[in-house]
Amino acid sequence: MSTWEATGIGSHPGEDHVEAIRVVFGEVPGLPYLPELPARGVGADMTGRTAGLLVDLSVEVQPSGWRLSDRPGRDHQRAVDHLRRDLDGLEEVGHDYAGPLKLQVCGPWTLAGAIELKHGDKMLSDAGAVRDLIASLAQGVADHCAEVRRRLPGVTEIVLQLDEPGLPGALAGTVPTASGFGRLAAVEEWRVEESMRSFDAPVLHCCASSVPFDVLRRAGVRGISVDASRLRRRDEDALGELVEAGMALFLGVVPGRDARLPDVGMVAEPAVALWRRLGFAPDRLSGQVVLTPACGLAGASPGYARAALTACRKAAQVLKDDPAK
Repeated sequence: MSTWEATGIGSHPGEDHVEAIRVVFGEVPGLPYLPELPARGVGADMTGRTAGLLVDLSVEVQPSGWRLSDRPGRDHQRAVDHLRRDLDGLEEVGHDYAGPLKLQVCGPWTLAGAIELKHGDKMLSDAGAVRDLIASLAQGVADHCAEVRRRLPGVTEIVLQLDEPGLPGALAGTVPTASGFGRLAAVEEWRVEESMRSFDAPVLHCCASSVPFDVLRRAGVRGISVDASRLRRRDEDALGELVEAGMALFLGVVPGRDARLPDVGMVAEPAVALWRRLGFAPDRLSGQVVLTPACGLAGASPGYARAALTACRKAAQVLKDDPAK
């Protein structure tokens, strides 16, 4: 993990997927990833893109959003086509790449809160539907990873990132019903823990407040990806237990939207300060912490997206060269 150093969360601005892939491989070569470009429209958004991976489950777009359908239609096919083009671009840019690669998909709980049943509420309202969704997604993700390995035989490992901004709400029982007038029942923690084990050692990204650190520790995820600015002091004991267990910490240290970027020492400071408060040895910092933007870069300008990744990579070098800085 020590060579990962820095990476991005996933989304990028614009519609040129090949250029976005070139930027990623150029700026964060320690852990490049397949970028997502939601500006391309239906099927390129987080929900649609991941729904296109589902096995034996089809979706379509209704005025209220994504919904299960009887058979794959135009919207489903758009999602599949976007991803196929992305994989073609990945193969073009990374054909001779050797090293780890990160892939991102929408996690099952956020997905279940975003997709509606054919005639009813969100999938999250039906425990049986959620079980089917988890099984379908796990198989689809495994197939996706196998396809990437086939296209890029030099990939040494795939780091799977599950995007779960909706997980805290699912656990707290604050996800609105499809009508918007009620709230769906809270999900039991054991169900979330069990679901994480359906995926191959995922890193879980959650840019929301109230990240369920204890639940994720018990689930045995490989790492946690969080926004440094959203961490609260009361989170730090639970976060420390994760780090003590050897899990990776992906720490968002620069904004996901255009902003004035400070010098690399200041970019690295949130990681250094957190590590000092947690009381871990400085020489473990660069080997266990991966610096990232705070969230996806879809809302940024292309120039800023590149600069943000560069800042993360250079700040990670600061941690490596002088962990006590």
